[in-house]
Amino acid sequence: MSGHIAIVGGGLVGSGWSIVFARAGEVVRIYDADSKIRNNVLDVIQGQLKDLKSSGLVDNVDAILNRIEVCSTLQYAIGGATYVQESVFEQTDVKTEISAALSPMLGDDAVVGSSTSGIPASAFTEGLPNRDRFLVAHPVNPPYLAPIVEVVPTSWTNAAAVDKTMALMKKVGQSPVLVRREIEGFLLNRLQGALLREAWALFEDGYASIEDIDKTVSEGLGLRWSFMGPFETIDLNAPGGVKDYAERLGPLYHSIDASRQDPQPWSAELIDAVQAERRAVLHDSDLSGRRAWRDRRLMALAAHKTALKD
Repeated sequence: MSGHIAIVGGGLVGSGWSIVFARAGEVVRIYDADSKIRNNVLDVIQGQLKDLKSSGLVDNVDAILNRIEVCSTLQYAIGGATYVQESVFEQTDVKTEISAALSPMLGDDAVVGSSTSGIPASAFTEGLPNRDRFLVAHPVNPPYLAPIVEVVPTSWTNAAAVDKTMALMKKVGQSPVLVRREIEGFLLNRLQGALLREAWALFEDGYASIEDIDKTVSEGLGLRWSFMGPFETIDLNAPGGVKDYAERLGPLYHSIDASRQDPQPWSAELIDAVQAERRAVLHDSDLSGRRAWRDRRLMALAAHKTALKD
């Protein structure tokens, strides 16, 4: 792919995307409407790259940084780009505004992927003359550690745009999955939402503490899920594979599903109770440090999984 990659939005997700592309050898131009973000984004990226280097996940920090340019105008960032990764605020009207602004600046073959975590691209691109080259390319944060990317076309996105995005994501070391048609929340957040729904309900109904619910995932389900998905998990958990598993445990899961037929919003009282338990374990002032701890653990896991591929 000739030309450069444009990143629109230089916050946590946008800066993370910049690392993904520049680490893979792509030239990257970043634009953010907020001058404070523009002035600080390279320092943020440099810090992230140093952490990656300390974990053996990148070799040359300066070489990667040299492929990233921060732009003072949207026009300069977009002009000549072969692919644009839009990562602005997660709100439909903001997505609509930025899509309309960059649409006339696109080259004839440029594709725009939105980092939105749940808003279908049809909600903010319908009126664009080149709407057939817009889609969703939703990452997990930070994208340079979690390689999955959900590629979600609209009903009018052309096949070439989808193919180009899938190929680019593979080329830069990500792991794209194609969501065949639009659905709110896509795959990742619908799967996560199902687990969260049950976790909140189990806590609200008094079955377990937050710590023990979290431990059930981190010391149980999550160990397998770090290298295999739910279908492979159940396929290996019965002597005869997935059909055998379904025959043995299908009625149990149906009964569990039937017990949760009236989903309720998380109440203010419930949220306060969860907040209180979490803050008793981790003070507000320690949140950023714990996030850094999480990222270091993800780096170690990424390094381990990379080594297993060799």
